[in-house]
Amino acid sequence: MIKYLLILFTSVTVFANNDWGKTGHRTVGEIANQHISKNTIKKVKALLHGESLAMVSIYADEIRSNPEYRSFGPWHYVNFEGDKKYKEEAINPKGDILQGIKTCILKIRDKKVSNNDRAFYLKMLVHFVGDLHMPLHAGNKHDKGGNDIKLKWFGKSTNLHRLWDSDMIDSYKMSYSELAVNLDIVPVKQNKANCKGTLIDWAHESRAIALKVYGAVKENDTVGYEYMYYNFPMVKKQLQKGGVRLAFVLDEVFKTKSIWLDFFLRSV
Repeated sequence: MIKYLLILFTSVTVFANNDWGKTGHRTVGEIANQHISKNTIKKVKALLHGESLAMVSIYADEIRSNPEYRSFGPWHYVNFEGDKKYKEEAINPKGDILQGIKTCILKIRDKKVSNNDRAFYLKMLVHFVGDLHMPLHAGNKHDKGGNDIKLKWFGKSTNLHRLWDSDMIDSYKMSYSELAVNLDIVPVKQNKANCKGTLIDWAHESRAIALKVYGAVKENDTVGYEYMYYNFPMVKKQLQKGGVRLAFVLDEVFKTKSIWLDFFLRSV
């Protein structure tokens, strides 16, 4: 059985309180399920006892209220400031989303790890790959990934982080299964191109989007239909990309040998 560190967070700890909401995470899981290989589906179902990727995609959030799992909190995000790249500033000693994804992958592939623990890390991996594609999980340290930037969404109080993780998705009024089948169809070649690069590259990609998100609003702005029109296409693109990339990662994770994973995790 895994022995978890019981690290309680202080006010200095900076992490986003939200990420893709339930609908967003389940959409990523459902898209991944549509793209993974038959061999991967078989192995995933065996580990998860038949639970779907969509179902387990919110597990990492469900356990956050349990003190036993609080040490996993920093794995949901990575902080940046300005144009700094990963490792150009001190890495959070409690970990971050890149360290979390790497650990999950290594645990799942380790034959010495029990199936129960491998299943645990698989559920966490599904969630964290989704989180990585929510731009404000590569947000600013000083504003807690946009959580401290207060806004009005159709007159109701919210914050920039929540706007991106759930407000726009909830306003779209689609279930995760409806979203998954109604996102733009991406050509196979483009999906393959989107899966290139390293884990750090993917984090920097989300960071670049986050900087644009920050630049489009000011504290206490009231946003609504116009903001939705210009920004929801990016939300849908990130959900689609997150699902396809999750499928690609899982296919590689369950291979006996994967040269790509060594490249993907390089420098993390």
